[in-house]
Amino acid sequence: MDYILEGLIKAFQLLITGHEETYSAVIATLRVSSYSMCASLALGIVPGFLLGYTDFPGKKLALSVVNTLLAFPTVLIGLLVYAFLSHRGPLGDWELLFTLPGIAIGQTILALPIVIALTATAVESLDSQLRVTLMTLGANRRQLFLTSLWEARYGVLAAAVTAYGRVMTEVGISMMVGGNIKWNTRTITTAIALETGKGEFAMGIALGLVLVLIAFLVNSVLIFLRKRT
Repeated sequence: MDYILEGLIKAFQLLITGHEETYSAVIATLRVSSYSMCASLALGIVPGFLLGYTDFPGKKLALSVVNTLLAFPTVLIGLLVYAFLSHRGPLGDWELLFTLPGIAIGQTILALPIVIALTATAVESLDSQLRVTLMTLGANRRQLFLTSLWEARYGVLAAAVTAYGRVMTEVGISMMVGGNIKWNTRTITTAIALETGKGEFAMGIALGLVLVLIAFLVNSVLIFLRKRT
């Protein structure tokens, strides 16, 4: 147990003294998570709204596909993105392999089903009389969309927070697409895996503490939003 206690003490020292390598991984994690969340929200809110608000042929099949993608393994996503971004792949000319934007593409694929599914659930739970009332008042399609989305805002925000927590803690995509390059694409989770393998528990524990703190903040926001709904 002594090495764990020593690692914990050194972890606090690394965080307090602003250890550059530790904070490089933290900043890379925050940057790539923010990229992927902006992309997944931009791509996922409208399809999620349509799934929850409208009825169309094949809706059950579409929901089944989205729900299935919720359990898509991160390693498989990393493998597919790697295949597309490698020099032999169709997107190899973009030179995004082993870069933060490349990781963000994989994490966007990971977060997108979460945003779509939880947005659809939030919209489905709206009062059924809301649509009738808005149409009675003469609202057009744009006003119907914006007003309904506003009423479901806390559920949509909960979807965003849940997806953010998922991408923040994934390791398979970051490892395969990012390559775990020091000072460049090394994130918190890949750094923990590397440092633990080298026996450097202090840095691993320090990064683990940061990850727990971020997860706590994300969970606190989620609990707050659920209370508001």
